[in-house]
Amino acid sequence: MIERLKFFAGGEWIESKTQKYMDVYNPSTGEVIAQAPCCTSDEVKYAIECADKAYKQWKNVPPMKRAQILFKVKQLIDENIDELTLMVAKENGKVLSEAYGDVLKAREVTELACGIPTLMMGESIMDASSGYDTVLYREPLGVFAGIVPFNFPAMIPMGWMTPLCIAAGNTIVLKAASMTPMTCMKIAQLYKQAGLPDGVLNIVTCSRNEAEILLEHEKVKGVTFVGSTSIGKHIYQKCASHGKRVQALCEAKNHALVLNDAVLERTAQGIVNAYCGCAGERCMALPVVVAENGIADKLVETLIDFSKKLKVGPAYHEESQLGPLVTKQHRDSVARWIEKGIEEGAKPVLDGRNIVVKGFENGFYLGPTILDYVTPEMSVGNCEIFGPVLCVKRVSSFDEGVELINANPFANGAVIYTQNGYYAREFANRIHGGMVGVNVGIPVPISIFPFSGHKDSFFGDLHTLGKDGVRFYTETKVVTTHWFKEKEKARERVDTWDGTI
Repeated sequence: MIERLKFFAGGEWIESKTQKYMDVYNPSTGEVIAQAPCCTSDEVKYAIECADKAYKQWKNVPPMKRAQILFKVKQLIDENIDELTLMVAKENGKVLSEAYGDVLKAREVTELACGIPTLMMGESIMDASSGYDTVLYREPLGVFAGIVPFNFPAMIPMGWMTPLCIAAGNTIVLKAASMTPMTCMKIAQLYKQAGLPDGVLNIVTCSRNEAEILLEHEKVKGVTFVGSTSIGKHIYQKCASHGKRVQALCEAKNHALVLNDAVLERTAQGIVNAYCGCAGERCMALPVVVAENGIADKLVETLIDFSKKLKVGPAYHEESQLGPLVTKQHRDSVARWIEKGIEEGAKPVLDGRNIVVKGFENGFYLGPTILDYVTPEMSVGNCEIFGPVLCVKRVSSFDEGVELINANPFANGAVIYTQNGYYAREFANRIHGGMVGVNVGIPVPISIFPFSGHKDSFFGDLHTLGKDGVRFYTETKVVTTHWFKEKEKARERVDTWDGTI
């Protein structure tokens, strides 16, 4: 019998009253392994009420004690890391090494959040004005909502969203991805086991209709979102109109500029890893290579060779190097993009659409695909595809490459492969991407730095993670103090600018 999942609110796992359930697949086999409830509006509101009730006590728990709970969570993640890794592989399709990394990134931010007593420290100055002392505090805001995508079931909900949010004294309602909710729910059990008070962390699965409640509810003070640009813009606008904070991390089309002096084979290995890793289902994938003409032919030949050597197979088999896509619908969408690229005039030098994995014929597999001679007007080279598809664009110079990359509406990341320090520095200075790699295919920094997309890849003021993340989940309060001296007690007049100048 297929397991019907529950939602988590007020510290309890509750069976939904909904009549609508959403299938959770094992992408490696195509089988349904669970069903997630499409929670009702009342159930989403109940989760918010539980979070609001818990906030009244949680905000007053000293940061050091909040950190102690997160230390325990980190310990429990370590103890359960094999189970969590396998769960990510089975519900998402990442191969084991990638699934393990997904869990490690959730642990990494949990470790960062354990430093919240230091991260929340404010500022102060004595005699800001003569006899007046000023102190700045950081305080939590209240209930936050996290709207989660399918592609990183551990890292995003339990790394990017939950740890810093609750460490700062807030509470959270996560709308887990209905396609991949199980890992998130398992880690929530670990939070409860670690002693997190009831209602601080809550999880629902629902449709977009019920999710609108999270954007409008007066008790939700901020929303963090990862997903498509169209929905991100909607969330940004809706939250702003309701006076809420928002960080919306959206689509990308990251480009790598490969100069003639690049180290050919090592560069090609990095590119293959970057466009095929996690089956291309990540916003920091590298789906476009912009190659200088002098190296382009050899580079494409080497990319084809390395891509063909990747072993496509079930996510949880040790020998697999490229797993399936998350659902049949998404696999078919990526296949349609490949066809569209060919129709637009791109040359398919490697086509992975007809790949079959023996014994797993019903899985959602798509092999490495390379489209050469992609030009700027082709949509396949400008729109996010979210699959193991690489577009190759050719340019005659460094300047032409930079101009081509900067013309893209998305700006999560950008990469240059070169041995020339001048061009590397120029690239970092002139490129629009928020995260830049020099001979680094996936330039995602560790979590003490922000994940800083630009342009249509991000909407908001404060990015996730790093100091930005702490600022997003806190607001400042400035307290100015003055104690009267004996002569001042008898003063008959007080200056208009008392203590402010």
